[in-house]
Amino acid sequence: MTAQTANTETTGKPIRYCGRLFTIQEMDWIRRLMASEPKLNRAQLSRRVCSELHWLRPDGRSKEMSCRVAMLRMQRDGLITLPRPEKGNGNGRRRPRLTAASDPKELLSLPARAVMPLEFRPVDTPGDSSLWNELIERYHYLKYKPLPGAQIRYLLFHGSYLLAALGFSAAAWKVAPRDRFIGWDDGQRRRNLHRIVNNSRFLILPWRNLASCILAAAAKRLGNDWTERYGYEPALLETFVDRDRFQGTCYRAANWLRVGETKGRGKLDRQHRGLSRFKHIYLYPLHKHFRQKLS
Repeated sequence: MTAQTANTETTGKPIRYCGRLFTIQEMDWIRRLMASEPKLNRAQLSRRVCSELHWLRPDGRSKEMSCRVAMLRMQRDGLITLPRPEKGNGNGRRRPRLTAASDPKELLSLPARAVMPLEFRPVDTPGDSSLWNELIERYHYLKYKPLPGAQIRYLLFHGSYLLAALGFSAAAWKVAPRDRFIGWDDGQRRRNLHRIVNNSRFLILPWRNLASCILAAAAKRLGNDWTERYGYEPALLETFVDRDRFQGTCYRAANWLRVGETKGRGKLDRQHRGLSRFKHIYLYPLHKHFRQKLS
């Protein structure tokens, strides 16, 4: 049991999972639900919890994926015991199988202007999802794992040539340099954090080199796609660049702003142990009045 969990159990203070505070009464209700309806699977439980606790996206839809992640962490902390998963290993991290679909292809030797406009294909089908996962697993240094929260994934093409894979997802909960740059207070951050989108994966395939062009095109496209999917307009993009691996040159070339660096803690470092790698923080405003929209 973590220190945060033990503190909640003894003091009755709320505990935070996936950006939401759960009161001791809500935790008791979740346990009672699971005890009274043991045949509910994990997906059904997440829908019931979202409905009962009014855990909704800004467009009114349930935050089921965040709820499922939160309940997995509750189980990890010893607060609940989930039913066995119906498929897979239940933690969302089964490694994608590598196939010929992600094998290196012939080098595309064309100047950037010759491949414009780029074809952004949102990942909406099982086939595209499997390909995206496989590419990230094979070529991205972080390997594949599910993206958190609201998200859009893209495959990028020039004709039949596959150029890149990008992923955009939920923003980090607290980032001091980012929050100072915006100038919001804690309440404003809690209310409006959903309007920041994290560029959580950026993979230029080894046989291509169009990084800054792709980033610029993605920034122009994402706002409309996000609004269409989730019903609200994002105001700011963020990303984190491992300073020991990369220089961030393509982000700077695409007019992203470097605003500081992380303290070497991951999203779940509640004990402030500093076990993660240090990363440079880059931001890209999607609207000239982004500060007003966020605060």
